[in-house]
Amino acid sequence: MRIAHIITRMIIGGAQENTLYNCLDLLRLHGDEVVLITGPSLGPEGSLLEQGRAGELPVIELDSLRRAIHPLKDLRALADLRRVLGELRPDVVHTHSAKGGILGRQAAWELGVPAIVHTVHGAPFHPYQPPPVRWLYRACERHAAGRCHRLISVADAMTDLMVAGGVAPREKFTTVYSGMEVEPFLAASEHRAAMRAKFGFGESDIVFVKIARLFHLKGHDDLITAAAEVVRRHRQVRFLLVGDGILRDSLERRIERLGLREHFVFAGLVDPSEIPAHLGAADALVHTSYREGLARALPQALIAGLPAVSYDVDGAREVVIDGETGCLVPAADTHRLAAALGRLAEDAAMRERLGRAGRERFTEVFRHQTMTARIREIYQSILDSAPDRDGRK
Repeated sequence: MRIAHIITRMIIGGAQENTLYNCLDLLRLHGDEVVLITGPSLGPEGSLLEQGRAGELPVIELDSLRRAIHPLKDLRALADLRRVLGELRPDVVHTHSAKGGILGRQAAWELGVPAIVHTVHGAPFHPYQPPPVRWLYRACERHAAGRCHRLISVADAMTDLMVAGGVAPREKFTTVYSGMEVEPFLAASEHRAAMRAKFGFGESDIVFVKIARLFHLKGHDDLITAAAEVVRRHRQVRFLLVGDGILRDSLERRIERLGLREHFVFAGLVDPSEIPAHLGAADALVHTSYREGLARALPQALIAGLPAVSYDVDGAREVVIDGETGCLVPAADTHRLAAALGRLAEDAAMRERLGRAGRERFTEVFRHQTMTARIREIYQSILDSAPDRDGRK
């Protein structure tokens, strides 16, 4: 197959890792012709394509394709996408992200691309937006859904949300969990001693790791509030925050005001290849984001053998099974969050049992090769039922 993937920016993030694995697997394992079309990787998160990570994958960067809404640049991006896709003549166009998905599907549809697929990594509309903005995004997604053949959700919860929003009928969606390289996570514990020494954690410390940008709706303030309650009873608890962003200064000031400085360590921006080692330093993962399709940190932690404490939002409950692989907490309920953290802090046997169950249950499910094989089957099913470019079956 000749396949073009389109995404707004290739920053270090879950949707971007998913896309890169998919592209490289199609190229290396299935022998397809693949090209990645992206905008500039702007932002504090860093670029996923640096240091040769794209390998032999051809990458086309369009300066006009930007994340922020800008009518003139967006029209230019649409024209640029039409031009590039017209030159490539792909059999499949697979889009990602809100802006890349809306513009990419429109361009591909106008050109009559035989198979057009979009992955919903996270819904662009959510309850924390002003109602007019939420209405606009829903309308845009509904329009774009009519210009593709199939929608892939990274979690069943994404399908439920999009169907409830009137974007498309349920039968147009297929869930394919976001894949990753699982072997480094299976070996995460090998880094425990070295990483705990690096961050100054003692032998008896109980470490909760949170992997997320220091950004709005990621729930770091909630975690700090819960931490103040937890450490009053469990002085040995520590929190390792992996990620960077615009809220770092304000979060550090709040930690200082609450007298929690000795309980928090900021690891900063971390290369994706270093995430397994950082998980190895921890005893459990805590995830307090208010919205996320299915955060990669959750299955990564479970595969590493760590239990997870998570807000019960979006796809979290599909991997954090309360009482089996971790603890689910209602979003914004910092008292119940503190209680869940406290239970895990004082019960090593529970941590081991939940972590082991998560590893056994999800290792094979989240292999990137499994993801890519399933996605390629979707491409093939669309192509098998599509007329060719001359209008013949």
